[in-house]
Amino acid sequence: EETAFLEFQATEKSGSPRTLANYRDALAVYRTWRGDRFSGWRNEEADDCRDYLFALMKDGFKRGTIRLRFAALRSFYKFLVLRKGLGRSPVGEVQLPKPERGLPVVLTVSQIDELLGIPLKGPVDKKSPAWLPLRDAAILELFYSCGLRISELLALDVRHLDFIGETVKVMGKGSKERVVPMGGPAISAIQRYRQEEAVTSAPLLLCIPPTRVTQQAVDQLLK
Repeated sequence: EETAFLEFQATEKSGSPRTLANYRDALAVYRTWRGDRFSGWRNEEADDCRDYLFALMKDGFKRGTIRLRFAALRSFYKFLVLRKGLGRSPVGEVQLPKPERGLPVVLTVSQIDELLGIPLKGPVDKKSPAWLPLRDAAILELFYSCGLRISELLALDVRHLDFIGETVKVMGKGSKERVVPMGGPAISAIQRYRQEEAVTSAPLLLCIPPTRVTQQAVDQLLK
């Protein structure tokens, strides 16, 4: 049933690889926590789910993590009810802690300017290609200008850019396509990078050797 649920999320819900991995991990963690007491998903009761909630809280997990774990369980049991004939979901009777509401951390304009300028002000590595800092600058400008998710940024191809219309076509969650405006600094940064690297086809952002940039590379850049 877990396999059928994940296939359902991947095909009918167009779940991203990260979402599917989170669901898979959440179900596995719950089964591991139940241990010998687990005799099948259909045999779980609301009290079992409450005990799991209390165990997570006792172990010091943040509210956001707890809610993500239970979001996976809720989705799974909803699938069992709607598609596999289960009578009711035991998770539906569990009251979760409210989300934490902390104040957002906001960068100042000068901090943003400093951040965006870092790639072009750093020391030059003679062993690296000349286009590398230009690519990094383009990545930061795209993030800031378009508000892209990292998965959307990584998937960009040259054909998705419209410099005349000053927009970029993005494939978002659920394979939903949208068109996002690009600011002037982002457009200039991309054009400088493309001119130096001579990018003419997909993908837009490259690593060394010339393959699509990875999430690890972008994470490291941002850190």
